[in-house]
Amino acid sequence: MTSRRVLIMLAILALAALPALAKPNFTGDWKLNTSKSTFGEMPAPDSMTYKITHSDPKLSTAVKQSGQMGEFEMQASYTTDGKECSNQGFGGSTFKSVLKWDGDTLSVETKGQFGDNDFTMTQKWSLAADGKTLNVVQTFKSAMGEGEQKLVFDKQ
Repeated sequence: MTSRRVLIMLAILALAALPALAKPNFTGDWKLNTSKSTFGEMPAPDSMTYKITHSDPKLSTAVKQSGQMGEFEMQASYTTDGKECSNQGFGGSTFKSVLKWDGDTLSVETKGQFGDNDFTMTQKWSLAADGKTLNVVQTFKSAMGEGEQKLVFDKQ
């Protein structure tokens, strides 16, 4: 084979591999499926929705939740490039998050405060192959304790 043919074949193979390298896009309106989710020691919310806008590396969320712990809404903006992002949380507190890709999973590390309690939370976001299910595994730790939840969201 000539070197030109080898280069053409390598270019074709590289182009064929590009879709496999593409990161998931989480854009959409997502509703929590409480029957498929687990909440650990925390009570399940009555309802929870995520509105996500994602154009990598930019990602923004609008969360609405209601249940025994009350009702709240929160909006946040992030980048998925590993740089620290600050957002306003509940009661005017600031949350600091770092988002980065681990293969097809988006890892979210957040630190902040609820009242006088410092907390850390790690989330792992993954999208089902059909793009219709968002899975979020989150672990949290504070002076009040620690826990894990597995949240399953259906695309609306």
